[in-house]
Amino acid sequence: MPVDFDWPVRVYWEDTDAGGIVYHASYLRFLERGRSEWLRARGVDQAALRERERLQFAVVDMQIEWKRAARFDDQLVVVTALGESRGASFSFVQRIVRGAELIVGATVRAAALDADTLRPRRLPQHVTTLFT
Repeated sequence: MPVDFDWPVRVYWEDTDAGGIVYHASYLRFLERGRSEWLRARGVDQAALRERERLQFAVVDMQIEWKRAARFDDQLVVVTALGESRGASFSFVQRIVRGAELIVGATVRAAALDADTLRPRRLPQHVTTLFT
């Protein structure tokens, strides 16, 4: 069973529309922060991977369901867990919650890419061991 990783996010004015409701694209940024911090917490230095190993990650598929609206100044939590890890790709199961209330649910698949050619590349073993 995957272990959840929580990352708190406060909603700022810049995240909302004129009515103070979180704009739909802002949730994508919140989800990105959750994935990036999940990687960082496991010791994956994305800048170093790109510079030293010419490896980078890119989102290639996303399934998202908006359940409730968040508003200005809400304190949210982005919950991230590893879904499936395969040769050159891996997926995350994510949700954004406000307390016990589900705001957004998402499944995101990312691919490992050669930084120079942008073609899929197998995840190195030393990276996949950090995922567990």
